Amino acid sequence: MSEGWLALLQQAFSLLLSFDPDVWAIINISFSVSFAALLLTIIPSIILGFILAFSHFSGRWIVINLVQTLQSIPTVVIGLLVYLLLTRNGALGDLKWLFTQKGMILGQMLICAPVLIALSQAAFSSVDRRAWETSRTLGASWLRAVWTLCRELRVPLLLAIVAGFSRILTEVGCSMMVGGNIMNVTRNIPTAIALETSKGDFAQAIALGLVLLILALVLNFLLGSLRGKALPRSH
Repeated sequence: MSEGWLALLQQAFSLLLSFDPDVWAIINISFSVSFAALLLTIIPSIILGFILAFSHFSGRWIVINLVQTLQSIPTVVIGLLVYLLLTRNGALGDLKWLFTQKGMILGQMLICAPVLIALSQAAFSSVDRRAWETSRTLGASWLRAVWTLCRELRVPLLLAIVAGFSRILTEVGCSMMVGGNIMNVTRNIPTAIALETSKGDFAQAIALGLVLLILALVLNFLLGSLRGKALPRSH
């Protein structure tokens, strides 16, 4: 590795370890927005995943295909949709959420929801339906029976949550369009990396990239640990 790259790495680590206010403001915005989007999406998505797995209603296949389609749509297209909704003449223009964190949260919710719904549906579809029927027979309410299934499927559901969080934390297209990449307001890690790289400020871009790299390592370790716990143990 050349001395130039070593110097850039040293600068990047220095920015992180010295708690550079600009860098950590970007990190704080990125995580707070993505956590908020995830928390607002988890419960409705898991419930809808359960309904798609256990119910047979008219139009069910349409909903399933819509969810699968939304998973494959580029985030920049979702950003365009949210932008048109939030613009002054859009259906949600009165909210004045364009170029705000609330607008970014809305966009990330639309990105996260299809992932959580699809993976939740797959998890509920894999469980023995008799567990649900037994809970209901014993007098458990609908919500308590669902909660019982969620506890039984906690590992695959946690995997779904981690996958959804990873997708929204690293997306750039929607955040750039809806948030506007405004410093100390809507600039998150992916949009900042794109901007700083275009400006030639590689030290800050590398510092922010290291945050995502460390997060990826932590999440991969967590996923591996959860998968290991989910495997049946031999006796």
